[in-house]
Amino acid sequence: MASCTLSLHVLSSGSCGNAALVDYQGHLLAIDCGICKREYLRRCADLHIDPCAIQAILITHDHSDHTKGLGVLARGLAKQGCHPAVYVSDTVRDASPRVQELERICDVHPMSAGSSLSLAGMQVMPFHTSHDAAESFGFRIEAPNASDSCAQNDVLGFMTDTGIVPDAAHEALKGSRILGIESNHDVTMLATGEYPASLKRRIRSDYGHLSNDECATEVSRLLNDSLEQIVALHISEHNNTFGMPVRVLESMLAHNGHHAHVQAGLPRTPISVS
Repeated sequence: MASCTLSLHVLSSGSCGNAALVDYQGHLLAIDCGICKREYLRRCADLHIDPCAIQAILITHDHSDHTKGLGVLARGLAKQGCHPAVYVSDTVRDASPRVQELERICDVHPMSAGSSLSLAGMQVMPFHTSHDAAESFGFRIEAPNASDSCAQNDVLGFMTDTGIVPDAAHEALKGSRILGIESNHDVTMLATGEYPASLKRRIRSDYGHLSNDECATEVSRLLNDSLEQIVALHISEHNNTFGMPVRVLESMLAHNGHHAHVQAGLPRTPISVS
């Protein structure tokens, strides 16, 4: 097996706030910040991560559970002499006052689906997801493996906030060793739960969120020898449990004779996979 280089740190995942870090040999890319600065820094400390190693911030979309902590975090990092660049689509920037605020603090650069960004020693390839935001993205992130004898890059796929899996997203996630993927709700719990009918329709729509079964179906299409780690993300605390996505994915893996490791991204406890 090649010596692998990428790690995924999930600081928070769920409707209360989302924040993650991708780590390449100590160089960090942040994905979103939907939690307060104090919690962000505390959870970095819990994982023995230096937030001043963040070299860039990627923004998936404009919803507040992904953006509400960005400005305070950026100002806090600036006080420590850390000035990560921000990468966001023009459409998301124009739709989000929180992102526009960052232009007074950080260098803000445009990002688009199908492009390739060289950041912190990694290649970042944004792709569109299908969500009721101004525009929304997932990421394929590649980095050279630690072993010079391995010709293939290490690959991490990251996709949340999507009602369906667009073809381009599926293609971008192929070959991932680490896969962070949305497993938002259990269909029965959502249908019988207390959410109003309009919100249930929104969640189940093509512009809402993937269910546990939809997540497992997509992962089953991505199975190959490269896939080692799966993290179920954006799990609903009202229409799911933290154990159910893991069990659904593990059942699918067992049926296919695959031995990837599965765990759940949590809203208040940070986790790391490598």
